[in-house]
Amino acid sequence: MKIVFAGGGTAGHVEPALAVARTWRASHPNDQIEFLGTKSGLENQLVPAAGFNLSHISKVVIPRKITLSLFVAPTTLTQAFLEARAGLKGADLLIGFGGYVSGPAYLAARSLSIPIVIHEANAKPGLANRLGALFTNYLAVAQPVRSGKLSKALITGLPLRADVAGALQKSGNDWQSARTKAKGALGINASEPVIAIFFGSQGSVKLNQVIAESLPIFKKAGAQLVHAVGKSNQLPKAAPSYKPVSYIDDMAGLYLAADLIIARSGAVTCSEVNALGKYALFIPLPIGNGEQKVNARLVTEQSRGEILDQNEFTPQWIEKHLDRLLRNSERASAAGNSSDLLASEKIVALMEEALKAKAK
Repeated sequence: MKIVFAGGGTAGHVEPALAVARTWRASHPNDQIEFLGTKSGLENQLVPAAGFNLSHISKVVIPRKITLSLFVAPTTLTQAFLEARAGLKGADLLIGFGGYVSGPAYLAARSLSIPIVIHEANAKPGLANRLGALFTNYLAVAQPVRSGKLSKALITGLPLRADVAGALQKSGNDWQSARTKAKGALGINASEPVIAIFFGSQGSVKLNQVIAESLPIFKKAGAQLVHAVGKSNQLPKAAPSYKPVSYIDDMAGLYLAADLIIARSGAVTCSEVNALGKYALFIPLPIGNGEQKVNARLVTEQSRGEILDQNEFTPQWIEKHLDRLLRNSERASAAGNSSDLLASEKIVALMEEALKAKAK
């Protein structure tokens, strides 16, 4: 069979799609797996590296305000729809994960009578998946959605990347030892608190500046920082208790080593913090439809994290609250959470169910 995966743009769409694709390939090794994406998304690096074929369609952006691009959108959508139809030729199933590529793919699959499965990573669904949900009952969500058709979806959790899933399984027998070992692998003093800081693959100039101005505060607290500044930002000067990097290759190891995590609250980050993290301060991206603030409740409802608006995140705030954050991390359980461990398998089962219904 030919299975097409649609999900591009950010890691929140691409990483879960890749996790499910790997699981599908493991149980259906003779099937053809294809990805649809755009030329500008993160899928262009991640999908080929994972060994899957990637085809491009035009990027369709629906502005939230009345701008010139709003009037161009119908033309671009038509073009993307036709390109998606071509990519879906001969497909037995489409599974979408949201993002710019999924909307045209859902419309194209509907026009070709191809079964559709949807997974929504965010607690507040995006426009593409809300559109796609009109065409199918095979719906899955990472965490409960409070309204709309996706509120009735199967709750599967969010598929974990292979390294995070592997670390979760290996650490289950002795979390404290796993965390100590992870600190040793990073060359970090296990007796001092470790703070992991990252704000997405591209980083955030504004938040990175707050961290730079707050380094004396972190040093006074005896904290050791691992700070991923983002590939597009200049690398700051390192210090004995401050390790700046452009990008973190071993995220699973860093999650285990960190006593406190300071990060955006994208769906993937929240799921991975939930799996391996100890305590987190989430600073939601202030643009979009507000999904990042809602995503964080996965962790905050377990008293293992808190949310702070970006405009409140200042050196003064850090000076006032850092000791409290570190105390909260000390009180937090060393154990992670395995609730997302079988998410890929659950989504694959839903895909198989959709295919069986088609065959009847």
